[in-house]
Amino acid sequence: MKLIDGLNHVAILTANLDRFVEFYTSIFEMRRVFDEETPAFRHAILQAGEGAWLHPVELKGNVHADALPEMFTRGHIDHLALRAATSEAFAEIRKRLIAAQATTGEVEDLGAMHSLWFRDPDGMRGEVCRIVDPALGSFHAPRPVATP
Repeated sequence: MKLIDGLNHVAILTANLDRFVEFYTSIFEMRRVFDEETPAFRHAILQAGEGAWLHPVELKGNVHADALPEMFTRGHIDHLALRAATSEAFAEIRKRLIAAQATTGEVEDLGAMHSLWFRDPDGMRGEVCRIVDPALGSFHAPRPVATP
């Protein structure tokens, strides 16, 4: 069984969300599919292709928001998310991550997708996503999903 069929999204810290979104929407014609402003941060989701997104997040005063030009010192990618190939693959990945003690197994409903967070061996937080609405009709704050 094929477990992963690509990257779902990359979450990137930015000092200026409007500037970031303008660049990627005007140059690459990415579609802005989500916007939210909370007391702590602002973020958006830009569709880069079928099931592939950029997720820029603006946090005022965050020291990692400005990219550094030198390779391997840039540091402003927050996390990456892998895209599960199928619902069955998502369940198998969840089972394996739980067995490896890399996740609690909690699944979040974000509207257009379900999300499972994990920590890799280096301690980086990662995410596995399963698209449940290919039209990307809605995104919302995380809600728990009942899982077996």
